[in-house]
Amino acid sequence: MIRDNLVAFLNSLGSEDLKFILEKVGDERPETARPCGGLGPSSGKRRGSKAPCPAKTFEVPADVKHLDQMQLHAITESFRTWFTSTKSLPHKRARGRIWLLYLLIRYGAIKLGEALAVDDREDFEFAKSAVLVRGEHAREVSLPKEVFKEIRRLLEDPMNASLRGEIFKLDQGFVRRKFYERADACGIPRELINPRVIRHSRAIELLREGMPLAVVQSILGHQNVSLTAQYMNFTEQDISRIVNYYILKETEMKTSARNSFTGKVTAIRTGNILAEVEVTTPSGLKIISVITHDSMASLGIKAGLLVTATVKAPWVILVKEDMKLKTSARNKFCGKIVKVNTGEISAEVVVELPDGTKVCSLVTDESVKQLDLKVGDEICALIKAFSVILNVE
Repeated sequence: MIRDNLVAFLNSLGSEDLKFILEKVGDERPETARPCGGLGPSSGKRRGSKAPCPAKTFEVPADVKHLDQMQLHAITESFRTWFTSTKSLPHKRARGRIWLLYLLIRYGAIKLGEALAVDDREDFEFAKSAVLVRGEHAREVSLPKEVFKEIRRLLEDPMNASLRGEIFKLDQGFVRRKFYERADACGIPRELINPRVIRHSRAIELLREGMPLAVVQSILGHQNVSLTAQYMNFTEQDISRIVNYYILKETEMKTSARNSFTGKVTAIRTGNILAEVEVTTPSGLKIISVITHDSMASLGIKAGLLVTATVKAPWVILVKEDMKLKTSARNKFCGKIVKVNTGEISAEVVVELPDGTKVCSLVTDESVKQLDLKVGDEICALIKAFSVILNVE
């Protein structure tokens, strides 16, 4: 009942409302902060090459078998290496068919039977980077452009000329055996490397990207949104927080802090007077805050609690890696400078981390000159744990 009510609530929101909630909960990549595989929207860097996997505000029910991001990356690389490693043309052609099939299932969340029914001559919309899925739940599924380029390249490869119209016509048993072989090569349980589990994993990945339930439902070809909602398990606390974010939209906390990290408390270490709190964002970024026991008690800080860690821009220290600087700062985040705004006395420097998170530092204009800071430079942002303020809604 709780989940059904939440599903109805989320689907009733407009795009701006969804955007607001996702930004407040944390617009970051999930769990491992690793690529989601060698191809697709989860490869490379944010806004250009690596799209992040935003807000992970739900847990996956224990009875839903799925692969995490590290496993998805491993299995994708295993298939790619297996395909590209052979020099024999017949083997390359045969392996290429499996590689193509894997890409459809991995990035299109298509059922095995649906993938085997794809007509490589008629069912690909090259202008849209989409594949037409026929059958009981006919639909058009968009694929990441990089994935579609790989599919098109292989379809148009001369080695497959004699197979056109039959490339995906393979025996299900044979396909499953090849998937199991890749599972063994990766050291992943066979029960997790089958088309159904990979399809589930893609659905979860899209939901964690912030894609609305109704859209994921359409991609999967589910008859109703409740089937898609099976991948998400919200605790009552999670539901309360999401709803509160929405209700409190107009009274959002005003703060002069430019840096905000939303995540869950993953570790707490206590001393006689102070406590060290570790917050992990959905992308895997960890930030340490040191607070008093009284503050921890008044905020109700405990493992698993969703919090927002904020840091004022003047408290962010910038250093270049080649400075070999030793520091007591517990938080060190390295990335590239994407913006430098200089004034008469102060300057604002924005650093983008590999997962797309941006950290803003306010320094003097003299510091900018002395460090020769400019857009594109590699830089590290240092933040003392005592400078990290924890906020709980």
